[in-house]
Amino acid sequence: MKTKAAVLTGLNQPFEVLELDLDGPREGEVLIRFVAAGLCHSDLHLPSGDLPSRLPIVAGHEGAGVIEEVGPGVTKVKPGDHVVCSFIPSCGICRYCSTGRQNLCDLGEFLLDGQMLDGTFRFHHEGTDVGGMCSLGTFSQYATVSQYSVVKIDESIPLEKAVLVGCGVPSGWGTAVNTGNVRAGDTTVIFGAGGLGMNTVQAAVHAGAKNVVVVDPQEFKRETALKFGATHAFADAAQAHEAITEMTRGQMADQALVLVGTVDETVVQSAFSAIGKGGVVVVTGLANMEHLTVHVSGAELTLWEKTIKGSLFGSSNPQYDIVKLLGLYQAGQLKLDELITRQYRLEEVNEGYEDLVEGRNIRGVLIHEH
Repeated sequence: MKTKAAVLTGLNQPFEVLELDLDGPREGEVLIRFVAAGLCHSDLHLPSGDLPSRLPIVAGHEGAGVIEEVGPGVTKVKPGDHVVCSFIPSCGICRYCSTGRQNLCDLGEFLLDGQMLDGTFRFHHEGTDVGGMCSLGTFSQYATVSQYSVVKIDESIPLEKAVLVGCGVPSGWGTAVNTGNVRAGDTTVIFGAGGLGMNTVQAAVHAGAKNVVVVDPQEFKRETALKFGATHAFADAAQAHEAITEMTRGQMADQALVLVGTVDETVVQSAFSAIGKGGVVVVTGLANMEHLTVHVSGAELTLWEKTIKGSLFGSSNPQYDIVKLLGLYQAGQLKLDELITRQYRLEEVNEGYEDLVEGRNIRGVLIHEH
């Protein structure tokens, strides 16, 4: 069949909307009609070269839609089911899945090249194989994906809202409560209040943190963070550091959570300085894989027993946590509607990313037309 998709054909290039050929599902695969896709900053790490990937590739790794067809051996879903895609597939049987770490599933080895789990491709353009980001490619009207990449959800939840729990919400939420272990009474500082960081704010508030401090240069994001429950918001790390020192009487923060769009050594150093004895820095944001972005005092790391940790998908288990977070949304304990600043058509994808870079959006959502 034919499908329209936003494709990256070269580094430092805008996304191109092209008509592609799409193969149907093979063993263990499903054909999905995407209704919505989230515009996540991680997609911009493809054209920048921060995440080395095979080109051309259909962008987009946050998606929700309806199952149109299933291939042989598919048992998880059936045609007509509403699903959210997880950008981390989970097989359920590898070492990591079987020990409760689905976010580290061995099937993740295929994600940057955008191929299917058998090493082949389902998207094609003029005889050239085209990958799908995270083996998904949610910036396409239709895609063939692995059954291990989809999670069935309640059909009463609007897909243009549910799409956010495919990446931004669990990655941000889990950064606080899973990787960072935010607990009642803690002081938590969050660097970056965009599509991920705003959910870190929600999670820290939900966990009962006494002080939820946000650092973001964008006034719009600071104001939004306060509406989402943050207790303090500052434009730079120096202001936040002074305030944390005062509010904790010099004990400093329990957690410093880094969710900026592109991580550098300055923000990591600021986060490290913001935590006290036994505190933890969690780095969720990305940067060029060849850049060394963590430079801190080893003596301070040892003498104060500080910890620096990475977090992928918020250390969440997608098959469980996606459904759990949507349950919190249904119960009125998780804001999704308020995260969406603007909706875009497929042809407006580059405009959506311009808005993201300029700080005009918390989350933009692309709505597919069929």
